Amino acid sequence: MLLTLVIVYLLVTIAIGLVAAKRVKNSADFAIAGRRLPLVMIVTTTFATWFGSETVLGIPAKFVNGGLHTVVEDPFGAGFCLILVGLFFAAKLYRMTLLTISDYFRERYGRSVEVVCSLIIMVSYLGWVSAQVTALGLVFHVLSGQAISIPMGMVIGVVSILAYTLFGGMWSVAITDFIQMIILVGGLAILAVFASHMAGGADKVVNLALSRDMFRFLPEPNFKDIVFFIAAAITMMLGSIPQQDVFQRVMSADSTKSATRGPVIGGIFYILFAFVPMFLVTSALVIMPERAEALLQDDPQKVLPTLVLEKMPFIMQVLFFGALLSAIKSCASATLLAPSVTFVENIWRQFRPHLGDKQELKAMRITVLVFSALVLAYAIFMQGTSIYEMVSGAYQVTLVGAFVPLTFGLYWKKASTQGAIFSIVLGLLTWGLFLATPAGEEFPAQLAGVLASLTGMLVGSLGPQAIANRHAGHHKLVGAD
Repeated sequence: MLLTLVIVYLLVTIAIGLVAAKRVKNSADFAIAGRRLPLVMIVTTTFATWFGSETVLGIPAKFVNGGLHTVVEDPFGAGFCLILVGLFFAAKLYRMTLLTISDYFRERYGRSVEVVCSLIIMVSYLGWVSAQVTALGLVFHVLSGQAISIPMGMVIGVVSILAYTLFGGMWSVAITDFIQMIILVGGLAILAVFASHMAGGADKVVNLALSRDMFRFLPEPNFKDIVFFIAAAITMMLGSIPQQDVFQRVMSADSTKSATRGPVIGGIFYILFAFVPMFLVTSALVIMPERAEALLQDDPQKVLPTLVLEKMPFIMQVLFFGALLSAIKSCASATLLAPSVTFVENIWRQFRPHLGDKQELKAMRITVLVFSALVLAYAIFMQGTSIYEMVSGAYQVTLVGAFVPLTFGLYWKKASTQGAIFSIVLGLLTWGLFLATPAGEEFPAQLAGVLASLTGMLVGSLGPQAIANRHAGHHKLVGAD
């Protein structure tokens, strides 16, 4: 019965997405909803960008095992990313009326930087979308009583998302996000109230968390713990800023006001609401202590689904899985769309410079289909990797390769193409070197990468200018002699 209701829910969201697809008339409608989304939809769709499988399953698993300081990357880093986008990036980018974030790199630094940054952004989405696909496979596996294998569950999930994303693009994503976020927030809030009653009161859940030191946020006061803490914080906080899915939401707004305020409100709401799944999993330690402890040793991501399925009435199960699917589908649909639009606009167009709008729209849809197949294959291959780790790894590459060129390009007039190239190359090489050697165990690879990227930008941009000034000074001296 529960599986039947979930399938009905999937069919309803597909129908809504296909109705929304009727609004798509050109590539701008498909990529950025024709820049017509009001503030309330920018809030829900930016919130939905982050509220995925890792928020419902991954973050709580990390929290109960290691406390608040182990989840600094997400939700804190992820939420502050949206706030920073709204405060410092949205207005400048919105006024440029671009289709993709890589268009900015082309306008500021030229074609070579555009292509390299596009590839970096596209690669980063493999881990992010695969995490959502993995969670979909897990949901169908659990709901079917293990009759549906996890890989087959992944296939079903991807097909259900493709059914409307392929045709409706950003319009379908935004409208389904709006509806799914209402279901998600309402469902999890009701579950939290019910779980607190089952545990004997919210105070008992909070006291358990306090007794286990789960609310400790700051790292141990030594160099290694502090630098790894900082590295975790900036991975999504800064690494997600030069991302197409965040950029699409900014550019889809109907005004500069919506583009700047929407991400800020969405980010604050995300950080606050991410505590609800953490509360639910902690309540499981009170409601079913022995079962929860066993699951923590086996697979912490199963604690919350097991609590709902084994201890809660049917209506609560419907609410939970409805909320979970809403979170996963809204996140996955957006992140399937983003790299596909980037590929067509910033890479494929290099080979087809005279591509018409209808041809471009067709190419975007074909790319969504191909990327979905790649993600599905990658997710099946990566089975067994934790959802949280898959998401974490996804944004390190954009942090070390694209964040510095974007930020310095917007705020530093002396940033040059050579500086951007130095920044990208040094950032990626240093990051890769630290990952591949024992050095990464002593100093975080992503922090080393972003520091190298910053050095590359400064040296590459200021170096030629300093040499030119020195030559000019030399010529003046020679002339004076």
